[in-house]
Amino acid sequence: MQEQKHLVLSIALACMTFSVASHAQNTEDLHQLKQDLQSGKTTAVQILEHYQTRSDKLNPQIAAVSAVRADAKQDAVSADKNKNPRLPLQGLPVMVKDNIAIQGMPTTAGSLALANNVANSDAFIVAKLRAAGAVLAGKTNLSEWANFRSTKSTSGWSSAGGQTRNPYNLGKTPCGSSSGSGAAVAARLIPAAIGTETDGSIVCPAAVNGLVGFKPTLGLVSRTGIVPLSHSQDTAGPMTLTVRDAALLMNVIAGSDPSDTATKAADQHKVDYTQGLDPQALKGKRIGIVSKLVKGYDKQSLALFKRSVEILKAQGAIIIDQVEIPHLEKTGKDEYTVLLYDFKADLNAYLATTPSAVSTRSMADVMAFNKKNAKQMMPHFAQEIMQQAQAKGPLSDKAYLEASERAKRLSGPEGIDAALKKHQLDALIAPTTGPAWDINYKKGDVITGSASSPAAIAGYPHLTVPMGLVKDLPVGLSFFAGAWSDASLLKMGYAFEQARPALPAPKLLK
Repeated sequence: MQEQKHLVLSIALACMTFSVASHAQNTEDLHQLKQDLQSGKTTAVQILEHYQTRSDKLNPQIAAVSAVRADAKQDAVSADKNKNPRLPLQGLPVMVKDNIAIQGMPTTAGSLALANNVANSDAFIVAKLRAAGAVLAGKTNLSEWANFRSTKSTSGWSSAGGQTRNPYNLGKTPCGSSSGSGAAVAARLIPAAIGTETDGSIVCPAAVNGLVGFKPTLGLVSRTGIVPLSHSQDTAGPMTLTVRDAALLMNVIAGSDPSDTATKAADQHKVDYTQGLDPQALKGKRIGIVSKLVKGYDKQSLALFKRSVEILKAQGAIIIDQVEIPHLEKTGKDEYTVLLYDFKADLNAYLATTPSAVSTRSMADVMAFNKKNAKQMMPHFAQEIMQQAQAKGPLSDKAYLEASERAKRLSGPEGIDAALKKHQLDALIAPTTGPAWDINYKKGDVITGSASSPAAIAGYPHLTVPMGLVKDLPVGLSFFAGAWSDASLLKMGYAFEQARPALPAPKLLK
């Protein structure tokens, strides 16, 4: 979970800046690396070594990479020996968030309680990445337990991986919970990574780290082999330098998984997400500005958003202002209730399947472990959310069933869908969130605005694309719409990305 919504303060930032560099700045994206490999300009081993060298230099400052995979070099060697141009990710290095299983590596969810949780098989999406030819380079840090342990948590901190930092400013947050995935790609420690989201955990870290982040429709991507927070809202998705790269990864990870019943319809909805990525894709598209999601930002962020809207218009989009999503402010309480119930039930079910070396077999065990090892586990914040979840009953409780039904109905059919239908819209937009805030263990996360909840609760797709910088910190533009509109959002995001000024890389890289 990216944020605790009650922690909302203003961040006074100044000086909106734009880069006028060409889009050729992203010379290390997956698309370019793939072309370089196929032309013989480089090799899989050289690419991997390049990123490993950079990580050795920079990761001690940002703590984005939590574990390096020992067999990655051998996989790169094999990719060079057995070239197969039909494989979409042949020889390309990718990392995954450390709540996603890679065979032979611990899956910690950021907690030392799972230090011995060595996976005996790959997560379903990891197996798909392997089959596509990807070189699995390692794991990225995350906010411990997907940032759903304490109401006063600090994004990017975990007992297993330490504090991840934003490459654009090391004193600023990387947001959470896919903080390591965001910071690692932003710092070019890896060209692309997989994150997971329950509510904002892909799109927020992508936005504040200057990346493209894509949360797919719930059920398009398998959750098997991923440490859960909530089956009602959890999904994995790509975090990349470009929309094209996000689409490329979606082609690989999307699809039905017999072990995840939520993905039953995935194969029939899956398409080639790289097809139709056209700079002219915004022409004639009706896009609505969600008025309530544009409030509370500083003047510079609002000016950046306004300029981005003008870019959309210049590309032929029809902008509908002052769009309201019905029931927007009514779903938060029900969402929180659902997440508490789900967290206990889903985590208990997961922990029961972990190897015998894992001593924490339930949420109660995890809480006891945290208390026993409080100096390591709770130096900055406690575990009151876990305590609230532990107090909940089974998923058959009337309170849970009613909250779940209301949340989905009011956020989806009677919320986003109703707004789209009323104005005949193709998508809704808003700033993803404000610029990164200070890392401050006393205050915890201090968030200025968020567009993540409507799509997260409904289970609908959500894309964030960088708009530009506010005082040298990235800010993202969110596109979201109804179920299975994934391809359409990627097309619109791509067209915006091609039209807006390119985003400078972090100064850390210079």
